[in-house]
Amino acid sequence: MKTAKKKIIIADIAALKKNFAYNGLNTVCQSAKCPNIGECYKNKTATFLILGKNCTRACAFCGVDKFTPEPLDADEPKRVARAIKDLGLSYSVITSVTRDDLPDGGAEHFARTITEIKNSIPNVKIEVLVPDFKGEQSSLNIVLAAKPDVFSHNLETVAPLYNMARKGADYKRSLDVLKYAKRKGFKVKTGIMTGLGETLSQIFNLIDDVKNAGIDILTVGQYLAPTKKHLPVVKEYSPKEFEEIEKYALKINIPKIVCGRYVRSSYLAEKHYNS
Repeated sequence: MKTAKKKIIIADIAALKKNFAYNGLNTVCQSAKCPNIGECYKNKTATFLILGKNCTRACAFCGVDKFTPEPLDADEPKRVARAIKDLGLSYSVITSVTRDDLPDGGAEHFARTITEIKNSIPNVKIEVLVPDFKGEQSSLNIVLAAKPDVFSHNLETVAPLYNMARKGADYKRSLDVLKYAKRKGFKVKTGIMTGLGETLSQIFNLIDDVKNAGIDILTVGQYLAPTKKHLPVVKEYSPKEFEEIEKYALKINIPKIVCGRYVRSSYLAEKHYNS
């Protein structure tokens, strides 16, 4: 019976991959080598990666390719919507590579994707996980005007490690992006990784910043190096340490904290939204 069930799951995963390939779509699940890919595909969920699969930045922790970015695919928003409709999803997560080469950072493409999904499947909930758009409020306004249900941007790590892990990014700028979306009345989400060399007190300081920014959902997961070429794991956090982080977040009244080794910002996103 277990063997039969496993075969069904494998078949479901293969069918999902076939759907993405048919629609010419990328997923962050595959591009970033996410450890939860099997579970998410089994549950017919995925995080769509738009604006191509090549990033203009070279974050030292990330498994996404860093090559010359592809030209914008004007038909991509429609294909994303079609894939979501075909899969019967009630909740979709849309993210992208960083496109510093584009004047608006890809904001209009995000907005078109949101609009296409809403027009095709009016009841679906949409979460966008956006880059920082270099902090440009005009780009943020374009995305927010399309009215996603959740606006997400990951802080990724503590401020002192940005120069090492997130060259081209800025901690304060990322925090300001989140604050801006919150001031505009949106449900806001961010995520970080542990194990890059930060201290527990630095994580607590970040959680304080999250609280002061009014962020609704915080995810905390263990960094796992995608390949040997990426930053090494400095520390493996224990379940007890994740529990300590969660307790601190709850103590200062973070509305929703999701904490654990395999937690990622888009992992079980629908469940966290509903709760």
